[in-house]
Amino acid sequence: MATGTEVAVDNLSVRRNGGATVAVEASSAPNSEVAAKPTRRRFTAEYKLRVLRESERLSQPGAIGALLRREGLYSTHLSAWRRQRDRGALEALQVLRRGRKPEPGHELRQRIAELEVDKQRLQERLRQAEAIISAQKKLSEIVALSQAETAPRESA
Repeated sequence: MATGTEVAVDNLSVRRNGGATVAVEASSAPNSEVAAKPTRRRFTAEYKLRVLRESERLSQPGAIGALLRREGLYSTHLSAWRRQRDRGALEALQVLRRGRKPEPGHELRQRIAELEVDKQRLQERLRQAEAIISAQKKLSEIVALSQAETAPRESA
């Protein structure tokens, strides 16, 4: 049974429990309001590794439970973080981006679509150039025929 004494001094509550002395402001009550939308906790890779190292050093019964309570964690955090660490050390412990993953061949498909558009444009230009060349050939043949017809008349 702990024999703690509490003394109020100028809006401060000083609690002496064993050898520890804790000063708490008397008017500060914990905020009991629940947030409208809870936020997901995110842990850095360094924090995860630090907690894992500390939990592996502990050997006394109940010590890991005390660590989890102190840090506000669950045992599933430790097991998931161990799996991540075993899979790829620090890289696996990095916070993964949530949401839709980018498609692996998206850039290639986009480049293929651009090249197909270029191909269509170039094929159209080729068709126009072939039509112009065909018209020039026909015009050349007509001019050659007309010159052939006028040449014998001049010599006669």
